[in-house]
Amino acid sequence: MNPFMETLKRIGGSGIGVPIFVIMILAMMVMPVPTLALDVFFTFNITLSLVVLLATVYALRPLELAVFPTILLLATLLRLALNVASTRVVLMHGHTGPDSAGQVIKSFGEFVIGGNFTVGLVVFAILVIINFVVVTKGAGRISEVSARFTLDAMPGKQMAIDADLNAGTIDQDEARIRRSEVAREAEFYGSMDGASKFVRGDAVAGLLVLFINILGGLVVGVVQHDMAIDEALRQYTLLAVGDGLVAQIPALLLSTATAIIVTRVSQNQNMGEQIFFQLLAQPKALAVTAGVLAMMGLVPGMPNLMFLTLAALCGGLSHYLSQSKKVQPTPPLEIPPAPSTESSGDLSWEDVSAVDLIGLEVGYRLIPMVDRNQGGELMSRIKGVRKKLSQELGFLIQSVHIRDNLELSPNGYRITLKGVTVGEGEIFPERELAINPGQVFGELPGMTVKDPAFGLNAVWIEPRQREYAQTLGYTVVDASTVAATHLSHLLQRHAHELLGHDEVSRLLENLSRGAPKLVEDLVPKALPLGTVVKVLQNLLEEGIPIRDMRTIAETLAEYASRSQDSAILVMEVRIRLGRMIVQKINGISTELPIITLDPALEQILQKALQDGGRGVAGLEPGLSERLLKSLTEAARSQESRSEPAVLLTGPGIRAALAKLVKLSIEGLHVLSYHEVPEDRKVRLVATVGR
Repeated sequence: MNPFMETLKRIGGSGIGVPIFVIMILAMMVMPVPTLALDVFFTFNITLSLVVLLATVYALRPLELAVFPTILLLATLLRLALNVASTRVVLMHGHTGPDSAGQVIKSFGEFVIGGNFTVGLVVFAILVIINFVVVTKGAGRISEVSARFTLDAMPGKQMAIDADLNAGTIDQDEARIRRSEVAREAEFYGSMDGASKFVRGDAVAGLLVLFINILGGLVVGVVQHDMAIDEALRQYTLLAVGDGLVAQIPALLLSTATAIIVTRVSQNQNMGEQIFFQLLAQPKALAVTAGVLAMMGLVPGMPNLMFLTLAALCGGLSHYLSQSKKVQPTPPLEIPPAPSTESSGDLSWEDVSAVDLIGLEVGYRLIPMVDRNQGGELMSRIKGVRKKLSQELGFLIQSVHIRDNLELSPNGYRITLKGVTVGEGEIFPERELAINPGQVFGELPGMTVKDPAFGLNAVWIEPRQREYAQTLGYTVVDASTVAATHLSHLLQRHAHELLGHDEVSRLLENLSRGAPKLVEDLVPKALPLGTVVKVLQNLLEEGIPIRDMRTIAETLAEYASRSQDSAILVMEVRIRLGRMIVQKINGISTELPIITLDPALEQILQKALQDGGRGVAGLEPGLSERLLKSLTEAARSQESRSEPAVLLTGPGIRAALAKLVKLSIEGLHVLSYHEVPEDRKVRLVATVGR
């Protein structure tokens, strides 16, 4: 970086550049300014306006100029300060001639309008009308509407980010960046809504300053300097118009920049590229235009040469664009033929195909979604799901084997685990799914369905309806995200089925690098590998990650000498992992709301476990039904208060109750007294009796 840029960077980074600029603007309003300084500031004002205008043209996204509202305010203040300073100079020294207000005002008064103040007034009036009535009014309306829709769409955009995060499409860092961009976008358009009022007020101020200068100059010239009325009117009007034009041209440039930035659409192209590629995307439009121009060029009395020349240019450009759009057809996707089996060969074990642990079957219309050569994104989404779940659960999720299945509907897909179907759905690649999260502000036209992952009400909509749906409160995701979210939900629910002996061996192998003695004492000295696998599977089945393998292994090694029963070992491991379990349920809050059972009911459940070991299955049917009903009501009450539903019981009946409520009451967590850390306070919210 050269020394000049280093100096500018130090001034900007020091935080003194902007305050000095603002103080200088305020000083110009109250202190006399030499004419030379006025020329410098007027030239700087025009330069600043051009730089801002070109910056908006070349910016790819409006947020690249997030400081634009502040720049607009400072530029408006600078222009008003120059109006005050130039008015002072014109009224004090205008009687001496055109040179009294500086070369810039003189040049605009003599060269731009030819020294004719009548022409100057007309030109100034036209510029004010263009700026005030057309550009500024339109930009202000767009800013207002953009701010309103951006703020209304914030909840939907935030939920869309959460959906992508849950689907594994993005990680926490990317989600944080996207949330920050959504907040910045809302702040930007909100600021632009207010900043556009600066431009509108500046246009009005310029018009008032012009008439004040003319009237004030007429009074000063006639009364104080004994000038003739016509001479004073001509002299001061010329200077006032020159001053007004010097200020109005930068104002028009900034108004245009404001209109450009609020009408921009975020793309990886600057404005010139967008206009060129989108305006000329249809060669037919140029061809029809060429025909109309040619017809007008053949009419007698018209400027035939000009019309025919432009017709030839439009026709040639249309032909060129039509030829350039002709591309070679994309070769069809080649699917390698299945290996043929020789009829003379004997069967072998190689002919017995293994069952895919995780499988995804798709209908023929969904094949492009899983083909990278055709721009399919589902493969990358599935990879993101596997990465996210592997980090959350603590073991590597196996690869997903994808194949087409002509037995499915064209838009259907099927998710299998160990060859058994665990979920099905139907998605439409050309549409997007608007999911109702529970509270929306209107209905959407489209295909009404249920979200395949969570069963929420949803509507398949056209992509152009995305922004409108988000303003109504819907969470809008594409078809790939729908399938990836469904897969993520099912894999998380069946995580215990994905963990086997090979995976546990790899976990222990990784643990042995940091704690070799612990792994050596655990397997096979203290426990067989099968028991460790069973314990880890039970933890996953109850929704407990196994990331903390060191604590799990230490607990198993400690209690293996007392019991080899996997259920008892799971209970002890849960106690050691209590802090992590409670934090997963209730975050870092120090208070845990709990639901308890009546002591008499606990004794009945305890006795049922001891008599025959059938647990809750040995209960009277009526009692089981009443128990589930009461627990459901208590859980729904907690949900309405936006608090977790936690049933706290004795350690002896916790596992049996957890199995009872798992399929019946979604969202109810069953903990034992020993699993609550000592530093967490409990708050009783309900007691369930007989």
